[in-house]
Amino acid sequence: MGTISKIKLSESTQGNPIQISATGSPGTTIHVTGSSATDVDEVWIYATNTSSASTNLTIEYGGTGTGSQIILSVPSRSGLSLVVTGSILLGDGSTGSTISAYAATGGAINILGYVNRIEQ
Repeated sequence: MGTISKIKLSESTQGNPIQISATGSPGTTIHVTGSSATDVDEVWIYATNTSSASTNLTIEYGGTGTGSQIILSVPSRSGLSLVVTGSILLGDGSTGSTISAYAATGGAINILGYVNRIEQ
């Protein structure tokens, strides 16, 4: 049976929001998994938009191509929007997998979240 640990997103300082400054791919890094091919990261990501207009956000989940993208519009000043709902990601045995993001308006989106790391 595995051990589950709740951890911060790897690019968050002390659990603080990660500001998305990138406006294109590759995006601002949010989280990098461990390199293990058996340890699973269950990822929960929330976004908030501090600008006065809705802003498109693209999450690059484990890659940068269209097959790895989650695209949504984050409403202006409406609190936290759930973006990634417990989806899993893991490394390939030698390197970790990366989650990054970019927005139509640089600096308008902040990301919060956590990871349930399941070590096998």
